[in-house]
Amino acid sequence: MLKAFLKKIFGGSTEGTTACGCSAAKAGNGSLRDLEGFVDYVVRSLVDFPDEVKIVTEENDEGCAIKISCRKEDIGKIVGKRGKTIMAIRSLVSGAAGRQRKRVSVEVLD
Repeated sequence: MLKAFLKKIFGGSTEGTTACGCSAAKAGNGSLRDLEGFVDYVVRSLVDFPDEVKIVTEENDEGCAIKISCRKEDIGKIVGKRGKTIMAIRSLVSGAAGRQRKRVSVEVLD
């Protein structure tokens, strides 16, 4: 199931705009909305209270920012030991966005 989901994100062909108004590339690499869905799926899988996770995408000066807000107790699960989990999420999102020639950052809000 995860393999199909990742294939959809990295290999699907969709076009349009995301919630932040950023346009998606036509190159068949998925859209930024798919990246937001990917972050939502991964974060909800990691935390103890998935119903309280909120993912918001905002446009900033450098591109788009996917902002994660959740309970304080769950922040450590998203960040991981020495920040390795959030670095992995950021790496995957950055790589997929780079294929679309976009810049997307992932932030965890307090």
